[in-house]
Amino acid sequence: MKAAPFAYVRPGSLDDVLGELAGGDGKVLAGGQSLVPVLAMRLGRPGTLVDITAVPELGELGVRDGGLRVGAAVRQRAVEHDPAARAVPLIGMAMPFVGHRELRSRGTVCGSLAHADPAAELPAVACCLDARIELIGPAGRRTIPAAEFVTGAMSTAAGPEDLLLSVTFPAAAAGEGHGFAEIARRHGDFALAGVVTRVRVDRDGAVTGARLTGFGISDRAVTREVTPLLREAEDEHGLRPATAALAEEVVDTGGDTHGSTGYRRRLFGVLAARELSRALRRARDRRETA
Repeated sequence: MKAAPFAYVRPGSLDDVLGELAGGDGKVLAGGQSLVPVLAMRLGRPGTLVDITAVPELGELGVRDGGLRVGAAVRQRAVEHDPAARAVPLIGMAMPFVGHRELRSRGTVCGSLAHADPAAELPAVACCLDARIELIGPAGRRTIPAAEFVTGAMSTAAGPEDLLLSVTFPAAAAGEGHGFAEIARRHGDFALAGVVTRVRVDRDGAVTGARLTGFGISDRAVTREVTPLLREAEDEHGLRPATAALAEEVVDTGGDTHGSTGYRRRLFGVLAARELSRALRRARDRRETA
């Protein structure tokens, strides 16, 4: 199929972008790696595509106020290779699994968040790190946590006249370690199940916080605080019973030709135990280095 007819504009200022979105018939275009297939299948029929790549402030990338701020037009490939992104190690772990290199050269970080695919890596990373998402629209600017931004499969808190301005990922502190893993049919495919972890320890190496986010397992990324779980067992095999029980609670996606619900629960439980253990080791290695 081919896209239904639409108008195309490329404003040069933020005010002009918001003007084009007024009325709710416009759709933001940045990288287009999610939007163009939707248009081609006629799952979306916007009257106007509003290309935001000419707005200078939406292409900003850098560390400020203790976090990595990624503007709406910043390519995934740029984040993958920018030294500033080293402030958020989990970005470096996850980015090579986001599609393929060619897709990351066009796709944007904020575009992936706005698309809100339940099996996508970047929304899960944002939720695990409690990233902050900045929106602007008729009601002005507002900032909301990533976990509140995604409301369901392909659904977010952004209104039809809103623009996602940026996402800010908090920089890793001393004593903070991370883990990332996913299982997919082929590298670059969407995950059958995936896990993102963040663990914090004090100077003595004792666990002070542990967080786990699963993706590809429900209608959105699912985040749980798992500090007591990690305090009771630290090694992968000791964690397995607890993560298997957690899988029964959080994995509710239906089975398909690629795997049953039970298979995804098994994947999630194994990956969760392994990545929590790895994140703990990394956190202890980083007690004095961040």
